[in-house]
Formats: sequence, C-alpha cells, structure tokens
Amino acid sequence: MTTTIIWTIAIITLLGVVLAVVLYLVAKKFKVEEDPRIDEVEKVMPGANCGGCGFAGCRAFAQSCVEAMNLDSNFCPVGGNDVMKKVAAVLGLEVKEKAPMVAVVRCNGTCANRPKTSEYDGYQSCKVKAALYSGDTGCFYGCLGCGDCVAACQFGAISMDPETGLPVVDEEKCTACGACVKACPKRIIELRNKGPKNRRVFVSCVNMEKGAVARKSCKAACIGCGKCEKACPFGAIKVEHNVAYIDFEKCRLCRKCVVECPTGAIHDVNFPTPAVKPAPKPAAPAQVATPAAPAPKPAETAAPAAEKPVAPVKGTEKEVEPEKKSEE
Repeated sequence: MTTTIIWTIAIITLLGVVLAVVLYLVAKKFKVEEDPRIDEVEKVMPGANCGGCGFAGCRAFAQSCVEAMNLDSNFCPVGGNDVMKKVAAVLGLEVKEKAPMVAVVRCNGTCANRPKTSEYDGYQSCKVKAALYSGDTGCFYGCLGCGDCVAACQFGAISMDPETGLPVVDEEKCTACGACVKACPKRIIELRNKGPKNRRVFVSCVNMEKGAVARKSCKAACIGCGKCEKACPFGAIKVEHNVAYIDFEKCRLCRKCVVECPTGAIHDVNFPTPAVKPAPKPAAPAQVATPAAPAPKPAETAAPAAEKPVAPVKGTEKEVEPEKKSEE
C-alpha cells in the first residue's frame, strides 16, 4: 500500500515536470513580441476603459496608437487633448487638437409638453420599453424616461429630472465617451461640440412625423416648417424627414433660428441674454416730388396801341389867359 502511494506521487510529479517543460518550450517557441511602447502609452491613459475611443479598453487603444502611422484617427474623449499630447510625445508623433464635445439631449418632451396617453407597468428599462411598444406618450421618437443613459454613464454626468422626466447632462462631468449615446434606444442623445464659452445651439427634437401630427403629440416638437433654414445666413440648418438639424461645424451662433422657430424646438445654451428678434428697420420717409417750374412763355409781339386823344383839362385856359394879356 505504501509502495503504491509512493509510485503514484512520483508518477504525478514526473508528469507535472514534463508538462511544465513542454509548456515552457511551446511558450518560448510561439512567444509574441510586444512593443514596449504599448505599456508606456497605457500608463498615460486615464484608465477608464469606457470604450469611448472605439476600442475595448485603454490597452487596446494604446496598441492601436503604437501600430498606427499617425494619430489622426485615434482620440481619447476622456483624456482629451492633454492625454493625446502625452501619447504623441511617447510615440514621437504629432497630434491635432480637437474641439471638446459634450452629450446633448435632443428631446424637449417634458411632462407639460408631452402628456402621457398610457401607463407603463413593467421592467424599468428603455430597451425593454422600446421593444414592447412605442412609449407611454403620443410621440414615438421621444425619451422613454427609464434612465438607461444614467446607468451607462461611468462618470455620474447624467441624472433624471423628476419634474420634466428627461435626462440632464452635467457639462463639467461629461467626458463625451459616448456610452449614453449607445445606451439610448431612441437615439435622442448626441455628442456635439461644446462651442466657444460652452455656448451652442441645437434642435431639441428628433420627431420625423409631419408637422400637425408632431405638434399634436408634443407642444415643443419641430414641425419642419423650414423657417430656421431660411433664416440661417450660414447654411448650417437642413430640414430633412420633417425635422431640422443644425450642423455644429457650420453654426456661428447668431441665434436667428432661435427667434424664428414657432414651437421653441431650437435651444440656445449658456448665452448671457435670451435671443430677441431684431426690430424691423423704420421705413425711409417718402420723398415728395417738387413740381417743376412752368416754362417761361414766349414774349408776345403785340401791335402798338393807338394813341388816345387827351381830354382837355378844365381850368387850363383860364390860367393861361392872364399870361397872354400881359404879353399884349
């Protein structure tokens, strides 16, 4: 019995040693050489592993940067330009600065603007709710209000407003990772440029129904009237599929579209004063035409009037007679 146990232990030990040597030789044979710069790039990354860069994590992003010829197609939204400068310094490359972005909720269907037509009593998830039916309001395109975007945000930048029933983005905490964009089944959250002084203008509606139908389901819906498109002097607004969209790369923040929108679907954020429609210019006073002076009439050549006989003046002869007598 003792001999059997000893042989068993010896055979197992020998087998373990043989397999360990085999594994070592296989690992040595098929070893993949990794660029040491990947570790250096990973160290300067924020380590959020949020996937906002389009890769599975920070290490995958670091490997992509090392293998790429340039950094034009790679950008870390969490670290921003500061982190990308460090990555470029490690790799000896140049990087172009990109404008900071922020998540924007393109829905203004508050409880007051978009009343409920039914009551949902099920699992509180926007994906589940969207799969079951169009929602508990008349707008098929609006926010479902279950907060999937809040759960997806790793930075605590989104919260649900109980009064409006809509998500609210904290600009200071938002890193533009895009997790909330992917989590929203209605695609009402968009990443847009923060803009100069964090000022931006956007259409807070994605309803593609015709104007009358959209307005019936939500008071603040875009009706696709095209007034904003005509008012924009920079060609930044296009109305497609009955809804307007503002290209933030062309927008110059003149806010002419804001005052022209009849439903208030266009929002301007962080401006010091509200947008006001400029007063029309006073009409120029009408000029009264002065009548032309009449042309001078040509001089008439009239015949000389005949001399009339002068009537004798009484008393003249009496006055002359004394003189005649004196001469005599």
